[in-house]
Amino acid sequence: MKTSLILVFALTVAAGAQRVVVVDNEDVRIPKVTVGPVHKTAVHQHLQNRVMIYLNPGSQKTTYEDGREVVQSWKAGEPLWSPIAGNHVVEIMGGPITIVEVELRKPGGDGPSLTDLDPVKVDPKHYTVDFENDQVRVVRVRIGPNESTPMHEHVRKRVATFLTDQNFRAINAGGKTEAAVNEAGAVVWGEGPLRHREENLSDEPFEALMVELK
Repeated sequence: MKTSLILVFALTVAAGAQRVVVVDNEDVRIPKVTVGPVHKTAVHQHLQNRVMIYLNPGSQKTTYEDGREVVQSWKAGEPLWSPIAGNHVVEIMGGPITIVEVELRKPGGDGPSLTDLDPVKVDPKHYTVDFENDQVRVVRVRIGPNESTPMHEHVRKRVATFLTDQNFRAINAGGKTEAAVNEAGAVVWGEGPLRHREENLSDEPFEALMVELK
């Protein structure tokens, strides 16, 4: 896990922000938040650890009750770890930005063990780990134009955030073929074992982030 991520506390609900909850279940609550180029929140705190996925580049200044200030910047498509935080105010200094906030409702550790078909193991060309801790593993998926993946298996509950459009053909272990089509910015919840291989039918590269719950 990148040590710089520990200090990142990003935007929460505040006046002037557009906030839509896209997933809400016993494991996660996922608001998708959009704010303008300049925005300042009210005083607030976070009671759950989160994974923040920034769809646009930007920066912010966080001011805490004790007067401490932390300035952070991020790239488009960057996932950052945001632990529970005390009272603070966030000022967006570069935007507009859209954030997918994966709020974690469980401590982790009860999920299934990875198998020999873990995509990071069998296909490191396309699946790489951005960071990992006791609650999550964040996997970046990059599949080039018209490329295919080998058969692999997802066993954990997971959230996929699409950084580009998706136009895939997925073939499961039994040979059944399904289309997988999503727009950039879409957020999809998945659970239960899924064994398949995938084909990128597009002439453009594909990229997504997958937050796996441990």
